[in-house]
Formats: sequence, structure tokens, C-alpha cells
Amino acid sequence: MQFGIFSVSDLTTNPVTGHTPDDAERIANTITMAKHAEEVGLDVFALGEHHNPPFWSSSPTTTLARIAAETSTLTLSTATTLITTNDPVKIAEDYAMLQYMSNGRVDLMMGRGNTGPVYPWFGQDIRNGIALAVENYALLRRLWDEEVVDWQGRFRTPLQGFTSTPRPLDGVPPLVWHGSIRSPEIAEQAAYYGDAFLHNHIFWPRDHARKMINLYRRRWEFHGHGPAKTAIVGLGGQVFMRKNSQDAIKEFRPFFDNAPVYGHGPSLEEFMELTPLTVGSPQQVIESVLLSREYVGDYQRQLFLMDHAGLPLKVVLEQLDLLGEEVLPVLRREFEAMRDPEVPSDPPTHASRVAALHGEGYRSRIAEATAQAEAIRAERTAERIELSGSTTAAEAPTSAPTKAAPTPEEFGSGDSFGVRIAGAGQDSVTGASFYPRAGSDEEAVAHADALLAAAEQRGDQR
Repeated sequence: MQFGIFSVSDLTTNPVTGHTPDDAERIANTITMAKHAEEVGLDVFALGEHHNPPFWSSSPTTTLARIAAETSTLTLSTATTLITTNDPVKIAEDYAMLQYMSNGRVDLMMGRGNTGPVYPWFGQDIRNGIALAVENYALLRRLWDEEVVDWQGRFRTPLQGFTSTPRPLDGVPPLVWHGSIRSPEIAEQAAYYGDAFLHNHIFWPRDHARKMINLYRRRWEFHGHGPAKTAIVGLGGQVFMRKNSQDAIKEFRPFFDNAPVYGHGPSLEEFMELTPLTVGSPQQVIESVLLSREYVGDYQRQLFLMDHAGLPLKVVLEQLDLLGEEVLPVLRREFEAMRDPEVPSDPPTHASRVAALHGEGYRSRIAEATAQAEAIRAERTAERIELSGSTTAAEAPTSAPTKAAPTPEEFGSGDSFGVRIAGAGQDSVTGASFYPRAGSDEEAVAHADALLAAAEQRGDQR
């Protein structure tokens, strides 16, 4: 079973100290938190997408690519990507690119988004939220599954003969989760495609989660993907721990009372009674999380919200240490002991899906290409070292004499440029190949500079 954390990227004032982090601090803290999550044995880090204050994560792929470069085992995901207001073409390209940057360690969690003003900022209407989610995801699937796409829909301009680049790594697109708190249509969409479903179980009562996940399981089986119990399910939740439960409640209360997603509503005690929010000792957290299986069945991924409401980084790292050292070993052991042997322990990974498509022993293309590139680089480094060690200053080659820059007249009229391109060689797309009369790339660049200078003098901005 996978365990991880997710961040909503809020910029919230610490109610105890009065300190409000800026973008730089929260971004740096988030990267540090993700690295620490891997160190303590977590499996997943997920990051939200927002385009309005008080949040900073408007471009999750950028942050996740940085985290990918500084981790080696962590699965990276979104929480969530806005399928309603993002262009599905851009989603297809960005997340395929992130596959290459992370060696396949990327999932994609889709969501509608629940911030009304964001929709018109991207030319959409929140009243079309469900219809946008359905249409945009249908297009996204085609962009990943088909090399060339002709498409026409309701919410974006048509596509004719379009190929999304880069293509999904190893021919396998990212695993898609559909995240929802309250929309049964999204559970149906996940089941229809045979995708994973994550219920962000931080606001609503347990009975609501039970109904949403049971709907998804029933529809998964109806659409022919296998028995209902084998559907891929995830839960989101929040915990705050101290060795002593009273200390945990006392410390967390001011953060809860002022949290942008919790505060100014039911009390902490009421929220803990009605939802899976658990504030207490590590043992209480273990008992609360294990209880989830009683109303949603065996599931594959549990994510925890750890860093919101103004909690300082040091406290967040302490929470991750407690989670990794005292909670996760017990949860892994207990969940697996109770699991139906016919139900998968983990969600599909890139490696398992590649093996299913290409067979065991297939080597990921990015791993192969990276190894080839590094071998060439090592060879070139060795050549450079050998050259620098054997060449004396007297033997070093002298620079070629500098030639005067040609004038536009020496090349002929700039208006004949198009004709010359048509007859240029195919070995290059820049420099001398565009200018058959230029002896080198440097001369070609000088020619372009001369043309630009002449145009500027004429004032025609060519």
C-alpha cells in the first residue's frame, strides 16, 4: 500500500507567531518537505494547483520537475490538476514531459476545482464544470492514445492532424486519478475509463466517503474492468501528532481555528468526530486510519495533508518523522495482513504498466537514452583531459585571422532570402546552410546583423 502527503500550497499566517511566509519561503519549504518525505519512507508527494491567493502553486509541473531531480523513489502527483480550466493539449504535453524528467515517476490527479472566480479567468463558466471535465478528459485520452488526432468539441477550437509531443514515455501515459470530494459524476468518469479514484476525505463524514467509493466500485465492475473490490482507490486525510494526545490538541487548535479550509466553522472536536481528521498520539492516528478499511474496503493509496494552516516547516518535518518512524510500519503491516489476496496492494506503477505492454525485461527508453548520453559525455570528458594534458602552449593551435564582416551587398538583396532558403542544404536549420554564399555560420550571423542594421536605419522594422 502506498502512503504519501499532499500540499494545497497555501500562504497562511502562523497564528502563534504572526509570521506570514512569502512565495519564496513556501516554495523552498515544499521542496524540502518532499525530499524529507522520501527520506522517512513515504511513497508519494502530491501538489495542488491554484491560481488565486492565498496559494502559490500555479504551475505544479515546474515544482514537481525540481523535486524529481532531487529524489529517486518518490512518486510525484498533482492534487489536483484542473481539467476544467486547463487546455487538455497543454496537459498532455506538460505531463508527458514530466514523465521524462522523472523517469516515469509521475501520476496525474484530475479535478474540477471549486473556486468560482478561476473559471472566467481562463475563459470558462463554473456552471459547465462537469461538462468541461468530461469533454476535456476525453480529448486528453485521445491525445495520449493516438498519434494523430482530429477532434471537434464544444469548449475549444478543433484539432486537425494534431500530434501531441513528446509522446508518453515508453508508450504509457501517466496513471490518472480522478479526485473528488462531492461529485458522483467524477466517480462515474473514473470508473468508465478504468482509472483510479481518490476521495479527498478531509471535509465530509465517513458515510459520504463510503457512498462515493461504493458508487465508483460498482460502476468500475459494470464497465468491465474487473470485480468491484479490485478498483483502484485512494483517500485523502489529515493528521497531527504528538507523543501525548493532549499536547497535540493544544498545539494544533490555533492552526485549525484559523485554517483557510477548516477554520471559522465547527470546533476541532466536532470536526474530529464527524470526519477522519485525527489530532492525537501516533497510536490514535493508526487506529483512525485503519478504521477507513471498514467503510471503503481495501484500498491502495493514503495521502495526508501535513503542511497547511501556517504550520512552520520544523513542525511539519517533525510530523513526517513521527509518521515514518511510528505510524507507517504499523499501517503497512496491518493493512497487508487484512487485505483480500485478490485485491492489489499498490496502484499500477509506470514499471508495471510498461511490463504489461512490452513484456518483462523491457528497459525504459529514457534510461537507455540517458545511459547513452552519459557515455558520450564521459568519452568527451576523457578526450578533453587527454588533450589538455598533452598540448603545450607552443603547440596550441592559433586562432584563424578575423575576417571583416560582409556587407548586405556582398550577399545580394535581403529580399532573395526565401529563394536561397529553398535551395539550402538539409544538414542544418541555422547559419550557413541558409546562406549558400556564406563561408561559415559566423559570416551568416554577420550578414543577418547587417540586414537588421540596414532595416533599422530605413525604419521599416523588417
